[in-house]
Amino acid sequence: MAATFLIAEAGVNHNGDRALAHRLVDAAADAGADAVKFQAFQAALVAAKQAPKAEYQRVTTGTGESQFDMLRRLELDGEMHRELAEHCRIRGIVFLSSAFDIASADMVAALGVPLMKVPSGEITNLPLLRHIATLRLPVILSTGMATMAEIEAALAVLDGPSGARGQVTLLHCNSEYPTPWQDVNLRALETMRRSFGVPVGYSDHTLGIEVAVAAVALGATVIEKHFTLDNALPGPDHRASVDPSKLKDLVAAIRHVETALGSPRKIPSPSELKNRSVVRRSLVALRPIRAGEAFASDNVAAKRPEGGLSPMRWDDVMGRIAPRDFAEDEPIEL
Repeated sequence: MAATFLIAEAGVNHNGDRALAHRLVDAAADAGADAVKFQAFQAALVAAKQAPKAEYQRVTTGTGESQFDMLRRLELDGEMHRELAEHCRIRGIVFLSSAFDIASADMVAALGVPLMKVPSGEITNLPLLRHIATLRLPVILSTGMATMAEIEAALAVLDGPSGARGQVTLLHCNSEYPTPWQDVNLRALETMRRSFGVPVGYSDHTLGIEVAVAAVALGATVIEKHFTLDNALPGPDHRASVDPSKLKDLVAAIRHVETALGSPRKIPSPSELKNRSVVRRSLVALRPIRAGEAFASDNVAAKRPEGGLSPMRWDDVMGRIAPRDFAEDEPIEL
């Protein structure tokens, strides 16, 4: 099985702080993630000045500023993106940044990223989708809040002039932070894979790591998980993120599950074969048996270890005549 591509989502958890953003890169690399992802946007191109905050944003950041002002605080400019991309190169981790507007998409693409990530809120942003399709890069498309019809429409756009649909991975996602367990609906992964014929993954906004691990067992090829250096930091996404220790646990758990998924063949593994002779049984004399005596349930039993006649031959043995004397627990011979 191919390794799951695990994206550590730094997002806006840098709080606009250059040093904190670099520490997030280090934490993601130290945890063993494949990529660390930030967000690229210009507030003036994303939100109207009167746009309200989402409920979870009001809970985590208060109501004293607008969504526009919050986004302005959290912008990362081109220079900062270049710094972080270079830091990622040095640390050996893939740099990514979700593009929320056309100008930001071009800026991110110019950094040489291996793919473009489209966030859930932009799945109906036709101009942005159309532009990303022209960049001729693989695309990861989050589907939080989307219907199947909206996903199909977005894929049709990405399949436009560049034929990018063949390079799209869909991420099942729920855009509540944190996501209630009953709203996760992981079985949608298979529905999306079967319906659209593209690889699927999962963008996880639950509080723990178990749902993301379960998604891998269900066939997710990409996992995205928000992380922070400290859940108590101010900002919209810190509370719904895992800390570096949990991120490291997530990476390890996913790698273990990948290994455990193994092969679809059902055969004895090399590690268990050495135990077979010990825990399987063979037919033995339950008590001393005299030559000429008939084998029956009162003088034959199935006991460990394996090595003699298999208990699956019980019916062949019952009623047969003992060809010789057998001591107690001696393997039966016909």
